[in-house]
Amino acid sequence: MSSTKRVDVPSSILIIGSGVFGLSTAHSLCKNPLFKETSITLVDRQPFPTPDGSSIDTSRIIRPDYASPPYTRLASSAQSLWRTTFAPQHYHENGLCITASGPEQKYVSASLANVKALGTDKVKILNNTEHIKRVCGIANASGSTGYVNWSSGWADAEGAMRWLRHEVESFSRVQFIIRTVKSLLIDHTKSTVSGALLHDGSTLIADLTILAAGAWTPSLLDLRGICKATGQVLYYLPLSPSEEAQLAKRPTLLNLSTGLFMIPPSQGLLKIARHGHGYVNPTTIPHPEAKATSSGSTATITVSLPYTHLDSPTNTQSVPQEGQSACRTFLANIHPTLATPSRPFTKSRICWYTDTRTGDFLISYHPTYSGLFVATGGSGHAFKFLPVIGDSIVECVLGRTPEDFRGLWEWPKERVPEEMWGGDGSRGGPVGMVLAAEMTKGQSKL
Repeated sequence: MSSTKRVDVPSSILIIGSGVFGLSTAHSLCKNPLFKETSITLVDRQPFPTPDGSSIDTSRIIRPDYASPPYTRLASSAQSLWRTTFAPQHYHENGLCITASGPEQKYVSASLANVKALGTDKVKILNNTEHIKRVCGIANASGSTGYVNWSSGWADAEGAMRWLRHEVESFSRVQFIIRTVKSLLIDHTKSTVSGALLHDGSTLIADLTILAAGAWTPSLLDLRGICKATGQVLYYLPLSPSEEAQLAKRPTLLNLSTGLFMIPPSQGLLKIARHGHGYVNPTTIPHPEAKATSSGSTATITVSLPYTHLDSPTNTQSVPQEGQSACRTFLANIHPTLATPSRPFTKSRICWYTDTRTGDFLISYHPTYSGLFVATGGSGHAFKFLPVIGDSIVECVLGRTPEDFRGLWEWPKERVPEEMWGGDGSRGGPVGMVLAAEMTKGQSKL
C-alpha cells in the first residue's frame, strides 16, 4: 500500500507487542480523535513490564546525534518532550560523548554536522585522545576523535515505560491481554490478516492487526532478508553512593568503533554494554506464513530469534565470556579503579535488537496481506523516540508517512541476504558471532 494513500479508520485494532512501538502506538491511538470509536486490544506474552523486553532496562541514550537528518529531526522533537511533558522525571541531560577510531568516524562527522544544524551551542569537538580523557573524566581514551554534545542525555528506560503504560491505562480504552500469539490469522485465498491465533487455541479478531513484537516479530512473519534479531551484551556493576554521585556528572561515553559504551549510573548500578553487530541465534521454526496442507506437514524456515532467561531451563541467562571480557576490558581502560578483581559485575543480560539492512525502522503496511501493518526494526535505537514514534506510526497507518521518512520506513522492494547488510555506519566490534558457538567457547554466569 502506498505510504501516501489515505485509508479508512478501522473499527477495531489489535496490537501485538507492548514494547516501544506497540505501547506508544496504543497511546497515540487513544489520543487521536479519529480513533475515538475504534476498539483497541494489546496482547503480549508476558505481564508488563515484560522482563526480557529490550525496552525494560535501567537506562537508554537519548540523543539527536544521527548521521541521517530525518532521524536527527525526529529525535530532537522527541527530546523536547523528554525535557517537558513526557516522563521528565526519568530524563537526565548530562551529555553524550561519541568517539571513533575507524571507518565509523564518517558517521561521527555526519552526526556532528546534523547536530550543529539544529543550532545547539553545546557541542565541543574532541580532536585527540587527551581531549576525550579530559571531557569524560576517564583514565585512558576510548576512540581517537569525536565530540561531546552536552544537550544529549539518557533516560530510565523501565521508569519511562511504566510512566507511559500508566498514561495509556488512564484512557480506559485499551484492552490488555496476556497471551502468547501462535500465529497470524492469514487467509491465503483473500490475502488478508484478520487477527491472531493464540497458543490456547483462542483467537483475537480485528480489522487491522499491528505487528509490533520487537525481536520476536520474525517468528510471526517471514522477514528473512528484511529483519533479524541480534543480541547485545549488557553488564552492571554496583557502586557506592559516593561513586555514583561522582560518575553521575560525567557524559555518556559511546565508542562507535568498538560499540562499547557506558551510561552514567543510576540506582546504584553502572551499566557497561555494547551496541555492535551482536550475536545471532539461528532457530528453525514452522514457516509462519505456510498454508495448511492435507498431510499436516509444515514447511520450516531458519531465522535469528531471541534467547533470553525466560527460555532457559534454570530461568537464568548465561552470556558468552567474550562479551564479559570485552566489557571488562573497556571498563578497565576508562575507569581502572572500578575494574579490579574485587569489583565483579553482578548482573548481566542480552538485549535483543530487531535489525534491518540500513538501520531504518520498518513501519509499513504489508505488501501482500491487507489488514496487516508492521511496526518493527528498531535496530537498537528506537527507545529515544518513545514520545513521538507512536504518533508517527499512526500517521503511517493513515497513509501519511512523514515526508522525510518516505522511502526509509516502507516495505523493502527486495530481500537482501543478511551477510550483505551494510547497516547505518554506526556499528563496530566483532562481526559474524553466533550465540551458541560463542557459548561453547566460554560462558559468563553471574
